[in-house]
Amino acid sequence: MSECPHVAELPRPEPAPLSDTCPECLKEGTHPVQLRLCLVCGHVGCCDSSPHQHATGHFKETGHAVMRTFEPGESWRWCFVDGVLV
Repeated sequence: MSECPHVAELPRPEPAPLSDTCPECLKEGTHPVQLRLCLVCGHVGCCDSSPHQHATGHFKETGHAVMRTFEPGESWRWCFVDGVLV
């Protein structure tokens, strides 16, 4: 894993999740494969294996660089800008 400059910019403590699932998937009637939590604002989005890749879409719309898995028992984080696990 690598430490990117975006990690230092994250709010501490991390934001609370704004929902318990991907709201865009709920609205569209699709099902997320796995969930991701934006570590800047708390948005919950579906992963890139999901039909609409809402977590990546959130990054593209907002520029919020770092997310973490929102799956039970997992703890990894990813920086979209640097393309690395952090």
